[in-house]
Amino acid sequence: MADSLHYCRDLPPTAGGRVLQQPIELILMKQLAGYLTVPIFVVDSAGSLLYYNESAEAILGCRYDETGHMPLEEWGRMFSPADEGGRPIDPDDLPLAIALRQHRPVRGAFTLRGLDDVLRTIEVLAFPLEGQGGRRVGAAAIFWEGAGS
Repeated sequence: MADSLHYCRDLPPTAGGRVLQQPIELILMKQLAGYLTVPIFVVDSAGSLLYYNESAEAILGCRYDETGHMPLEEWGRMFSPADEGGRPIDPDDLPLAIALRQHRPVRGAFTLRGLDDVLRTIEVLAFPLEGQGGRRVGAAAIFWEGAGS
């Protein structure tokens, strides 16, 4: 059963067994991220991971195909984010979660341990994604390795 759960992680959320269509803004953001060389991480309005691009894979130490769709609570702990003192950062306190919750851009810096077991310091600029009519559809984060890496 665990194998089937892992396989299903990369499928979009469902309602009553039906696959839900993602907002066009998220589809386009994922497509844009795929063409850019800056690392980008995209989440939906619930904070669930939808996509990260190839440049982000290098920093996170794994391909998106290996992680797939997952909730904030899971991806927010998977990379062991920690502040400059080495104290763990709660998933709700990560810049991307704050941008999503408070609907404003947020900048931050912290360390993470990639799934390749390499400790890196990153700087992050997270921002909410709003669709037409002010619909809150998710958030995205652009990040890069900082001076401590």
